[in-house]
Amino acid sequence: MFRIMFYQPCIPPNTGNAIRLAANTGCELHLIEPLGFSMSDAQVKRAGLDYHEMANVTVHPNLVTAWTTLKPERVFAFTAHAERYHTDVDYRPGDVLLFGPEPTGLPEEVLSEPEVTDRVRIPMLAGRRSHNLANAASIVVYEAWRQNGFAGAV
Repeated sequence: MFRIMFYQPCIPPNTGNAIRLAANTGCELHLIEPLGFSMSDAQVKRAGLDYHEMANVTVHPNLVTAWTTLKPERVFAFTAHAERYHTDVDYRPGDVLLFGPEPTGLPEEVLSEPEVTDRVRIPMLAGRRSHNLANAASIVVYEAWRQNGFAGAV
């Protein structure tokens, strides 16, 4: 399936919701430290409900370690500063869907990583800053999964 990557997430309930997303879609969730919370934080656990055991979650100490571990063929970095929409991508299992921290988004040095294949955006009305992190990941994961026939879904 797809690999969701949160670069230095800050808000525990967003990661908890992403754990549920990963469990319900068969995606992997990769978190890049430093995290703005502990994985044992009550808000992470509450948002993730009882899905923690069903989700494939890996915490990486840094981005270099994540790249070395994942060896991704394609990485799509989501940023409000891209021209291409998330629906313009033909997603394939194994793709990495990279999202930045809640208050700032992905920094330029991450967007410029050689592993990043493309920068894409989720459309929204003008004058808005961003989507909620967990919601953004859900929008993209379900589009990618839809394109792949909802493999494994009931």
